[in-house]
Amino acid sequence: MTLSIREIQAPIADEMKVFEQKFRQFMKSEVMLLDQIMNYIVRRKGKQLRPMFVFLSAGVCGPIDESTYRGAALIELLHTATLVHDDVVDDSNYRRGFFSVNALWKNKIAVLVGDYLLARGLLLSVDNKDFGLLKIVSTAVREISEGELLQMEKARRLDITEEVYYNIIRQKTASLIASCCATGACSVGASEEVVQRMHQFGEKVGIAFQIKDDLFDYGEAEVGKPLGIDIKEKKMTLPLIYALNQAGWMQKRQMINIIRNQSHKPKKVAEVIAFVKDSGGIEYAQGVMQRYVEEARLLLHEFEDSSYRTSLEQLVQYTIERSK
Repeated sequence: MTLSIREIQAPIADEMKVFEQKFRQFMKSEVMLLDQIMNYIVRRKGKQLRPMFVFLSAGVCGPIDESTYRGAALIELLHTATLVHDDVVDDSNYRRGFFSVNALWKNKIAVLVGDYLLARGLLLSVDNKDFGLLKIVSTAVREISEGELLQMEKARRLDITEEVYYNIIRQKTASLIASCCATGACSVGASEEVVQRMHQFGEKVGIAFQIKDDLFDYGEAEVGKPLGIDIKEKKMTLPLIYALNQAGWMQKRQMINIIRNQSHKPKKVAEVIAFVKDSGGIEYAQGVMQRYVEEARLLLHEFEDSSYRTSLEQLVQYTIERSK
């Protein structure tokens, strides 16, 4: 049975409450419009998985301190900046069921808000001389941008290898969770080797997290993401890549043609979903996801047993058993 976020959060419940107050403080602005938008962003925050990874990773490596709060805030500020910019790039009006910043205040304001969040994060680190944290998180933001652009470049061809797929998700998704875990370790003064180990742990969790997201595209459940949306958006996911690799030349060509030219037709999307399921793409992706989770667990078990480690393990389980 999967535990709830509240149960997993138990060892850091007090820290998360304090973090929420501190984060509001970090986002404050004297410009009324900006302050209004910041309040809107704070109110619609999701499950807070990223700060949880930071605090639990810090707890595994040493006593949580002020630097940990700043590290978690830095991640949230820079990540929120990328999301606000993403919604402009994708021309998206919704995020997590709420109106996006660009939907309510238009693109020009949304871009400036993203820039403001980025600057707040950078200054928070520079003012407190948290250069180690800044390097970890800035590297992740660079990798996220590179991953997005690599995906756009490859999407035109629709015939990517598993190796390219892993490169894309390692940068696009896994680098952020990896930076959360490395930031937690770094914030409590862990050695370079330990910070690196936590980074590896987070990367493996991040890859498993993305494969779980890929699988939602083929599920019947209501998961907050429309069925077949990745196919409609011509995104090459692991179940589909595997299915195409198993197919004969003719069938492969036929499927790629549907994705390229007919993915706006629900009947055709259903055809691709059926093809992936019949080819064993779902089982294959589930197997790969479990392998990454197991590798992450082994890395985690190199650390001393504690309530933080137990919760971190539960959080990993939660990321692959979540329903949205």
